[in-house]
Formats: sequence, C-alpha cells, structure tokens
Amino acid sequence: MSDERGRGGFGRGGRGRGRGRGDRGRGRGRGRGDRDENVWVPVTKLGRLVKDGKVDRLEDIFLFSIPVKEAQIIDHFLPTLQDEVMKIMPVQKQSSAGQRTRFKAFVAIGDGKGHVGLGVKCSSEVANAIRGAITIAKLNVVPVRRGYWGRASGMPHTVPVKVTGKCGSVRVRLIPAPRGTGLVASPAGRKLLTMAGVDDCYTSSRGHTRTMGNFIKALFFALGNTYGYLSPELWPEYKLLPSPFQEHTDWLSKEGKQ
Repeated sequence: MSDERGRGGFGRGGRGRGRGRGDRGRGRGRGRGDRDENVWVPVTKLGRLVKDGKVDRLEDIFLFSIPVKEAQIIDHFLPTLQDEVMKIMPVQKQSSAGQRTRFKAFVAIGDGKGHVGLGVKCSSEVANAIRGAITIAKLNVVPVRRGYWGRASGMPHTVPVKVTGKCGSVRVRLIPAPRGTGLVASPAGRKLLTMAGVDDCYTSSRGHTRTMGNFIKALFFALGNTYGYLSPELWPEYKLLPSPFQEHTDWLSKEGKQ
C-alpha cells in the first residue's frame, strides 16, 4: 500500500526529497563554484588582442580610431582612474499609470595624465545609474593634448591652443594660461580639468550654464578637440603603420577557429 501511495504522488516515494533533480544539486546557482566572475573573458577582437598583449598601448587604439566596446580594456591600460559623480537629477515621464521617476547620473573619470571620460546613465535606482555611468564613461575615454604657454620648458601644463566645445545653448572656451595661474573655472569645470591633467587654464562660457549636464558635456567636447587642431609641431609627415587588426590578422583567425 505504501508503494502505491508513493507512486501516486501522495507519499514521499523512492526518490528522496527535493524537486526531482537527483544529484544535480538543488536551487539556482549550485554547482558553479569553479567559475571566477572576476576573470575577464573578452568578446571583441580588440579585447582579445589587448588581453594577449598584442596591443600594449592605449595610444595605438586612439591612433587608428578603433571603437572600444569593453570597459575592461580601459581598466587594463588605466588602472589608476578616478571617478567623480558630477550631478544626479530626477527625471520624470508621464505614463498611463501616473508619473514614472528615474534618476540620471553624470559621472566623470580621469587619471590626471591626459585621459578623461564622461558618462551619462538613467536608471530607476541611483546606485545602478552611477554604476552604468561609470561604465559608459570608460567607453568614452578620450586623450587630452596638453601644451605650454610661452616657453616650452618642463612638463606640459595647459591646453596647447584655444579650443571650444558646445552642447545645447552652452559654449565653453578653453584658453591657455601662464604657469602658476591655476584653473580659472567653475567648481564643476575645475574638477573635470583636474582629471584631464590640466594645471593652468582660463575658461570662458556663454549660454545657460546652469544646466549642469550641458555645461560639463561642452567642456568634455572642448577637451576632446585638443587633438583636432593641427599645430606646426604636427606638420611633419609620419609613415602610417598597419592597424592592429591587419598586423595580427593570422592570430585572430587562428583564435577564432578554436
């Protein structure tokens, strides 16, 4: 009789407790202890080249304008990046059920040595918005060219030329300054310039600069434009080398077949 009850599903049966998974483990996530979540497994060609050491400088990526799709590539080359939350603002959207409130985060990152990035992310939670903005900022890292005011001695300390960036109604102009001037800018602009590694600079802005998002975007675009100006020291002709994808095409095709 007990055997009949077990087969009918009213008793415990002969398969033990649980949900009938046998020796495969119970619950979600069991049996995965051999995997390390912190190990980077690249999913792009550039990521594979960087992890294997075929590309050993971030400047090679910028030289050939290769898009960076993995934040771990930036972590590999710039381990000393500092991040700063520039602004967190609530944004609302009208839906049929009422108002939907989310949070928009602006995060700037930089190493103080000529690299700066800016990320914007919107999420229902502040922590998720900041985390996502940091990842986007890493993907948006750009090189900042620095130069001298007057005599070219010592380390570069200011922007090499007058540059302008714009976003919305805001226009931000960066003007080279003598050594020792410091950063003549707003508190938010001073943070971004410090992360970029600029020590002395005058700034001039116009438009609705109270809109913090547009202001720091315009300043970020101005910093990115420093390499878009061809000054006389960049006039000599340079031989263009093959891109990392062309140079290591055999290795990439071999790795892809494995």
